[in-house]
Amino acid sequence: KLNVGVDTIQRGVEGLTYLLTESSKLMISEIDFQDSIHVLGFSDELNKLLLQLYLDNRKEIRSILSELAPKLPSYHNLEWRLDVQLASRSLRQQIKPAVTMKLHLNRNEDQIAQVLQTDPSTLLHLIQQLEQALGEMKTNHCRRIVRNMK
Repeated sequence: KLNVGVDTIQRGVEGLTYLLTESSKLMISEIDFQDSIHVLGFSDELNKLLLQLYLDNRKEIRSILSELAPKLPSYHNLEWRLDVQLASRSLRQQIKPAVTMKLHLNRNEDQIAQVLQTDPSTLLHLIQQLEQALGEMKTNHCRRIVRNMK
């Protein structure tokens, strides 16, 4: 009917889908959306139609995207224990510490438990890495990214 190849139509639909989903994810303003599509070189009438399509459907697109997002487990509780092996039959004097943790998580209203065991030096390294990641979240760059993700 359109006298256009299937690949051209498929790429057009995929491009339009990408444009609307990314714009909805970032919740860009009308002006930013117009600037984004102005670069594509469409006519003013088509740009107005695309803008209206975006404004009419962005809330619905965001709700669909939130439903498609994976449901990650959330923290509920943590139990831990420190075990120290002081000696064995072959070695009379040895100190071998181990930290055992039982992590309780909520996943889709079900509770699951994960048991983890590590040595104290690895646990200290993990704590340092997590503190460094939390410190990174306080930088202006990360704040801008998080603000745009909402």
